[in-house]
Order: sequence, then structure tokens, then C-alpha cells
Amino acid sequence: MTKDNPYHGNSMWKGAPSEIFRRAEKLRNNPTKAEQKLWEELQLNRFKKCHFRRQHPISYFIADFYSHKMKLIIEVDGEYHQSEDQQRKDEIRTDLIKFQGIEIIRFTNQEVMEDIETVLKAINEKINF
Repeated sequence: MTKDNPYHGNSMWKGAPSEIFRRAEKLRNNPTKAEQKLWEELQLNRFKKCHFRRQHPISYFIADFYSHKMKLIIEVDGEYHQSEDQQRKDEIRTDLIKFQGIEIIRFTNQEVMEDIETVLKAINEKINF
């Protein structure tokens, strides 16, 4: 890492600007039902070794949940992620984040709300690869 480029290296925030931190705080204060449900599960001892943060700024993005130790983002996607336009944006975002050495695992709101055990199993498998 060079000091000239804060978007690479070991920083937890990858050069996130202050506006992203303000937006993340607003999102933390207004979680969706699915995000709240998953957050409650992530706070249990089951994933304690990973220490997830919610609505965590990374570069110009905000990760729903992020474990810096595991270099893992968990996204909980609502219906708007099903549009073609949003899927293209998500692909670009995923490529930029993966370039940072961070993995992403995605779930829908519906998966979290209706089958949390399968979601937790998938997270556990990713963590314990």
C-alpha cells in the first residue's frame, strides 16, 4: 500500500469520504426488518470471532454487514436489486470490492425473513471454508 492511494491496503474504510459515513449512520438508525433480523443473529456468539459491523463504509459504498477480520461483506438485498439496472450496478460494485480482496455474500430480504437458518448456515460455511 502506498500513502498516495487510500483505496487499497488494510484500511477498514478504503478511503471512504465523510458523506458516506453520514449516510451509513442514517442507514444504521433505520434498518430494514431483514437487516435487523440478521443483525440480531450476527450479534449472538455464533459469529463472535468475526465481529461484524453494520452499515460499514468501504470506499464509496456502504456494506450492510462487514467483518474486517474475515474480509467478508454480507448484503441483504431488497426488491429493487432485482431490476436490470440495479443488477448491473451491483456487479460493478462487487467487482470493485472484490478488487480490494473482500468477498461478498448476498441474500434477499425474503431469504432472511423466511429461512434465517439457511442464511446462517451459508454464512457459517463461508467463514469456516
